[in-house]
Amino acid sequence: MERTEAGGNPARHILNLSGGKDSTALAVFMRDKIPEMEYVFCDTGCELRETYEYLEKIERFLDKPIVRLNSGKPFDYWLEVYSGFLPSAKSRWCTRVMKIIPFEQYVGDDLVYSYIGIRADEERTGYISSKPNIIPVYPLKEAGIKEADVYEILRKSGLGLSDYYRWRSRSGCYFCFFQRRVEWVGLLENHPDLFYRAKTYEKLAPSPSEYGFTWIAGQSLIQIERHKDEIKRRAALADAAANEKRGRTLFELFAQESDLAENESSERPCLMCDL
Repeated sequence: MERTEAGGNPARHILNLSGGKDSTALAVFMRDKIPEMEYVFCDTGCELRETYEYLEKIERFLDKPIVRLNSGKPFDYWLEVYSGFLPSAKSRWCTRVMKIIPFEQYVGDDLVYSYIGIRADEERTGYISSKPNIIPVYPLKEAGIKEADVYEILRKSGLGLSDYYRWRSRSGCYFCFFQRRVEWVGLLENHPDLFYRAKTYEKLAPSPSEYGFTWIAGQSLIQIERHKDEIKRRAALADAAANEKRGRTLFELFAQESDLAENESSERPCLMCDL
């Protein structure tokens, strides 16, 4: 791999951690391969407590600091900039202004190899910058590492999984609009303060014919709270169905058979947050 710019300056190697299993496994996999690797985390200030605790464990394992990047402004500031429109699958301004832009500012004009935790069993490319000086690299994919291998890497490292995986399938902000309904219930049960804070951001329509702003299209968190037992029951049935349909991703399964099909976007989660 070419490691210098045209002017002779050494290229930088940066691995962007999200607190998720794949980027963490990639950090473990790369730890002794590139000593000059920089590790960064784009912090929205709205992450789960479990994510911050897990990042501290990763730092101890790597024996290197994880640089915390941020936009310099809190979520509420950006929400006002966007006229109170909550981020959604169709308008992912949160990822753009609070993760992508801070990362690209940190990179500047340096030649950078950006290490991305896409596995060999995934058909996606991850975040690709429009800046020509940022070159994506996919070590897990190149090494043929699949999901089962990721779990084994994390087990052997002693890091394991972040505690939020007990009730949530991905990293990201506590109010991430890509959460399944049962994950919103998980937020309610594990972090009721954050659930109620997320609820305060919603603006309900005064009538069925008018448009409101909710995290889930066509459904409010008030309704999630009211129907939490039914949501958990249906999620358990979907999980049971997953055991019968090996070979398909959970995202594909749930997009067809669970609450995603009825109330949520079927688009891919933001990879800058999710890996």
